Amino acid sequence: MPTFTTERRVPFSAAQMYALVADVERYPEFLPLCTGLKVTQRTQNPDGDTLVARMSVGYKSIAENFTTRVQLMPDALRIDAKYLDGPFRHLDNNWRFTDVATDTAGRAESLVNFHISYEFKSPMLSLLVGSMFEQAFRKFAEAFENRARAVYGQPAA
Repeated sequence: MPTFTTERRVPFSAAQMYALVADVERYPEFLPLCTGLKVTQRTQNPDGDTLVARMSVGYKSIAENFTTRVQLMPDALRIDAKYLDGPFRHLDNNWRFTDVATDTAGRAESLVNFHISYEFKSPMLSLLVGSMFEQAFRKFAEAFENRARAVYGQPAA
C-alpha cells in the first residue's frame, strides 16, 4: 500500500498552519489536483468539528470524487481524515502541527507533519494515476506553505 510522509519546518506558527489545513473549503484554490470540495456535514464536538467532505480530483481526462470524515482537533493541533467512499480501498491521512521556535523578534516556526496511506480499488486506476498522486502528495506541504505566505504574508528575515 503506497504511503507518503513528510515533515517540514515552516516560518509560521503551528496554529496558523493548522488553520490553513482545517479550512478545507479553500483547497480548490491552491491544492494540486483538487478541482472541488464540498462539506456535506459539519458536527460540533467538544474536541473540535467533524466534517464530512467530498473532494473532486482531476488530471487531464481523469476525474474522481471521494468522501472523507475529517476530525478537526484545534487544541491538539491535529487533523485526521478517514475514507468513507470513492475509488479507494483505503485512504488514511493525518496532519500534526508543532511549534518549535520563536525568535527574539517574535517570529514563530513550526513543524508540519503530513502522512497519507492509500490504495485504489482498481489496479488499472492505480497504474494510471498512482505516480501522479505520489507527485501531488510531495507538493502538498509546499502548497500549504505557499498558501501561508499568501494569507499571512512573507515572514520577515
